[in-house]
Amino acid sequence: MINVSPRQLQVFVGTVDAGSLRGAAARLHLTQPAASMALAEMERLLGVPVFDRERGRLRLNARGRELLPLARELLERHAEFGHRAAMDGGRLSGELRIGTSNTVGNYRVGELLGPFVRAQPGVSIRLQVDNTTAIARALLRHELDVGCVEGPVLDPALEALPWREDRLLLCAPPGHRLAGRAALQPADLAGTAWVLREPGSATRALSELVLARLPPPASILELSQSEAIRQAVAAGLGVALLPEVAVAEAVAAGRLARLEVPVLEPLLTRRMSLLLPCGRYRGAALEAFVRAATRGLQSA
Repeated sequence: MINVSPRQLQVFVGTVDAGSLRGAAARLHLTQPAASMALAEMERLLGVPVFDRERGRLRLNARGRELLPLARELLERHAEFGHRAAMDGGRLSGELRIGTSNTVGNYRVGELLGPFVRAQPGVSIRLQVDNTTAIARALLRHELDVGCVEGPVLDPALEALPWREDRLLLCAPPGHRLAGRAALQPADLAGTAWVLREPGSATRALSELVLARLPPPASILELSQSEAIRQAVAAGLGVALLPEVAVAEAVAAGRLARLEVPVLEPLLTRRMSLLLPCGRYRGAALEAFVRAATRGLQSA
């Protein structure tokens, strides 16, 4: 039996996360020699190195990449053991690492987190907001416990639980030549400038699907945040698909105009989902979060 200790696993994972043994030692409040000894002892117990040594630097090798997700899960279970032992009357503690795509993180975070935070104030939340692709990758690397995204994720290692529906609107500046016209046809959008999200975002993927059904655009401006795109459209830099939740007030106030293209409408509703790694251990806090988030599912 290989008796690798939690401290040794912490040094291993910490070295990867911090990018150096010195950084791991600082995060774990160890001296660098103590951290180095812990890592060396773990490698001795395993019988193989998990890092290649190159000019005094540590580089994760193939065996280390294979063992890293298991090390993270063992540390998560070790922490869960302590949290369960300390539970007082069903009140949970610990930390949840939640990743959301931009629409959820910027406009629906109250819906996502509110019920759980009110029920379990002892659990701290660490939120990461990025595009759908980045959130999925972070889940697979054990850097997040759960994700909430608006785009489809087809990786078989991830389970998707339906959460809400999200609707996109095609928006233009109020003075746009097409503003106020009803039942536009695809040909009406010929030669139009577009503002798009960056590759990897669910909104970008859907925008490309829409563009494939339209005449070629005059130009494309690429931005990485929905709010930046909203401002660019309002400033007259182009039209864009934007989440209804992000632009409803601006459309109602006349700061943006909604363009209605009936043939495109069936494409503009999408399903938001909770993402969870298949087969990975789910602690009490994560299970409680999933129950809270999916209770009383309804369309947005």
